[in-house]
Order: sequence, then structure tokens, then C-alpha cells
Amino acid sequence: MISKSQIRYVKQLEMKKYRQREGAFVAEGPKVVGDLTRSGFQPLAIFATEEWDGPCDNRVSGDELRKLSFLQHPQQVLAVFPIPEADVPAEASGLCLALDGVQDPGNLGTIIRLADWFGIDHIFCSPDTADAWNPKVVQATMGSIARVGIVYTNLEQLIGNCRLPVYSTLLDGEDLYRQELSEEGIIVMGNEGNGISAPIRKLVNRKLLIPTFRTGDTAESLNVAIATAIVCAEFRRRSRP
Repeated sequence: MISKSQIRYVKQLEMKKYRQREGAFVAEGPKVVGDLTRSGFQPLAIFATEEWDGPCDNRVSGDELRKLSFLQHPQQVLAVFPIPEADVPAEASGLCLALDGVQDPGNLGTIIRLADWFGIDHIFCSPDTADAWNPKVVQATMGSIARVGIVYTNLEQLIGNCRLPVYSTLLDGEDLYRQELSEEGIIVMGNEGNGISAPIRKLVNRKLLIPTFRTGDTAESLNVAIATAIVCAEFRRRSRP
């Protein structure tokens, strides 16, 4: 049986200030919790129904799990994990993503999942990007957050000191499918409404454009997660042997 203090502790972790204070985040469901534990994350607490066949220190009923859960339909298990310490590389290397003010938790979670799929190990986030340890973000990653390094840092400083080419999708960019793409580089994706900020825009030296294939009236823009998927797919397609 769970206590009121346990419920209060878990529920508080929905808020960033409490996640920062406790140094902990919540993950839910067999897929997400399983991926995190297999990747070496050591849970601080696990609450699970009898359906969950993994390790558990707090067996709960379905009703009790619903009291803890942030999901409309809880899935067997909820775990609290410590937030890993951010390890800021001295210099960006390989192919990596930089997110400048991405606000929507669903978009951020999807981008983390995309990075995992396309073998991108690091995502550098501006301080005003949504918190990766928000329960909605963690859930949207479907476990990929266990395999992608996420660092919040000063993007202007990071990119300004970087020797790699810096790419971004801009309205004055060149056709993505006709421009030369390198195997290494930083792909910068911006805020859902405003794009990348002016200081970061000045640092972009490889402007890309995802062309539309419709003439006349068309969609004004693409969702940032969809745009990220298109760009990453093209980079990886070019680098295939």
C-alpha cells in the first residue's frame, strides 16, 4: 500500500523545480522503464502491479498506480530515476543536434527518439528548451532518452567554438536534396513559432531548405520534429556506404 507522502513525492516531480531539487524524474510503462534499467539507470523507487515481471520494491494495485501516474491509462509500472549529471563535451563531434528554444514536450520527446533512431549520440539544448526530464518528454521518447546524451548549455558559445559545419533549415536556405552534406556537423533546429534565435542564426554557415512539392497554396511550415526527421534522414542517407 502506498502512502500519501509517496504519492505527493511522485506527483511533485511533474514540476521542474521539484525535479531539480530532488534530482529525479519519472518514467512509466514496461518499455520506457525497461530501456532505462537495461541502459544502467538505477531506479530510486519502482511502483508496479502484479503484471510487471521486473524488479519492484512497491507492489501496488491498479487504483494505486492511477493515483501516481501522469498517464490517462497507466501501464503496469512507474519508476523514479536520478537525473544523470550533464557531461558537456569540450567540443562537439560527429553528427549532433542543437535545439534552440524548442518548447513543446511532445516535439522534444520525438526529436530525442529520432536521434536514437539515426544514431545521433548528443543533443545540445539551449536553457529555454523544454526540460527533457518532464514526464511528457520522457514518455514521448519511448525509452530513447536512455541512449541519447542531452546537455543544456550556452549554444552560442558551444557553436561559436565549434570547428564543425553548422546547418539549419531557413527560408533563404538551399535545397536540402541538392546541397552537399558532411558526415559531421551540428544541425540546429529552432523554436516552433520563431525558428532559431538571431545570435544562433549568425553562426549558421550551411543554410538548408526543405522544398515543398506543391505549387500554389501550401502549408506555411513543417512541425519542428518532422523537419528534424527529414534532415536527419537525408544526412544519414548520404553517409551510407
